[in-house]
Amino acid sequence: MKVLRLHGIGDLQIHEESLPEPAPGEVLLKVKAVGVCGSDVHWYHEASIGAEKVKDPGVLGHEFSAVVSGSNKLVAVDPAINCRACEHCGGGNPNFCSELRFAGNPGQDGAFREFINWPEYLCHELPDTFTAEDGAMLEPLGVALHSFDLGHGFPGMTVAVIGCGPIGLLVIQLARLAGAVQILATDPLEHRLVAAREMGATQTIQTSGMGEIDEIMSHTRDGVDVAIEAAGDNNAVEVAIAVARPGARVVLIGIPSEDQTSFQSSVARRNGLTIMLVRRMKHTYPRAIELVERGLIDVRSIVTHRFPLKRFSEAFDVASRREGLKVVIEP
Repeated sequence: MKVLRLHGIGDLQIHEESLPEPAPGEVLLKVKAVGVCGSDVHWYHEASIGAEKVKDPGVLGHEFSAVVSGSNKLVAVDPAINCRACEHCGGGNPNFCSELRFAGNPGQDGAFREFINWPEYLCHELPDTFTAEDGAMLEPLGVALHSFDLGHGFPGMTVAVIGCGPIGLLVIQLARLAGAVQILATDPLEHRLVAAREMGATQTIQTSGMGEIDEIMSHTRDGVDVAIEAAGDNNAVEVAIAVARPGARVVLIGIPSEDQTSFQSSVARRNGLTIMLVRRMKHTYPRAIELVERGLIDVRSIVTHRFPLKRFSEAFDVASRREGLKVVIEP
């Protein structure tokens, strides 16, 4: 089978490898669709995220769907393998598992390959109406759901979404579904703002430094109830803090390249803000599947580019340039 391995900064190579043998409790999966996540782009350009660094040539890719070998069963795959025994797992927080292994991170090869073994309990069977791309998009939808949960949204709220990549666009849809009366979305790219309006944003603002703060505030009484940063840029964090009203929640999703996040502490302190950082997701796949199946959330139109595995270089270049919305590789 063909496997795409990251050897170092900007160094992805296709290898020919033997078909893996499932361990007890695992199933052999034929990978059908894998989304290129912003974190994959970080790994590709920097061979690291924070303190984690590429040591051995590993396989990226954690947003994926597959067919169980020997069947026609299409599944969405939860990429986080937790121990199911530690205090965090027992307390309902498997995303904090002390032994967690995550697809595409050092020590756990991901899905940019033709076949993969994965624990059967993490494979969620999909309805017949789902495509393989729909299944792959359930992972970013899960992150959006977990992020929105942390924001404690409520009907009648005002929301700012700072960054309109795929996860930001999914958050916009969730805010609309939850009854937000105002959803203000920002991004530097016009085509993403067009998508934000289509997904339910009531106002969109093209970013230019920090200039969007005044414009966001002009649409609210004294700021927004929930500010969600989904850009991975420190200016976006500053904007989220600045536009949050007293007592509001600020949710930080993005992964900064510099591994540092800063903001004006006096503003956050005076306004008594609750600042939440997102650690992936937990227990979201059943909800995500139902939301898509019932037509309440649109994941399909977010996928704009598709490439076979052999065109991986082009796929990563398109994702790096932020062309379109979601890039998918189909092994």
